[in-house]
Amino acid sequence: MHSFNSCLIHCVWSTKNREPLLTSDLRDRLWPYLGGIAKQNKMNALAIGGASDHVHILISLPATLSVAKAVQLLKGNSSKWIHETFPKLRGFEWQEGYGAFSISISGVDETVAYIRNQEEHHRRRSFREEVMAMLRKHDADYDEALLD
Repeated sequence: MHSFNSCLIHCVWSTKNREPLLTSDLRDRLWPYLGGIAKQNKMNALAIGGASDHVHILISLPATLSVAKAVQLLKGNSSKWIHETFPKLRGFEWQEGYGAFSISISGVDETVAYIRNQEEHHRRRSFREEVMAMLRKHDADYDEALLD
C-alpha cells in the first residue's frame, strides 16, 4: 500500500523584534517566492499573506516533511533571498520561533480568507493579540512572556 497524507498547517512567524520591514513592495515579491520554496520542497502553499512584521502561510505538507523542517526551509531560504535581493536589508532576520496550527479540510476556505485579509485584520488587532487568539483557539499551552 502507498502512503496517503492530508496535513494542512497554518504557519505564522514574524520579523525579528517585530520590525515592520516587510513593505508592500517586498511582500508583493516575497509571497510568490515563499510559494516557490514550498513547491520546490513538495509542499503546496494554499495561501500566503501577512503584514509589515509577519507572515502567514497555509501549506499542505507531504508525508516526508515535518512541520519544523518545512518552516526552516521557508524561513531560511526566504531570509537568504531577502539578503541577496534587497541590499538595504542585509541585516534582516526572522524571529526565532513560529506558530503552526493544524487545519481541517473544512476549515481551509475560512483560513485562506483570514490570511488574504491580513491588512484589514491588523487595523483592529496587533500581531501579539492575533497570536494569543490563535493559541487560545487551538488550546495551546504558552507563556505570554515568550510572545514578546
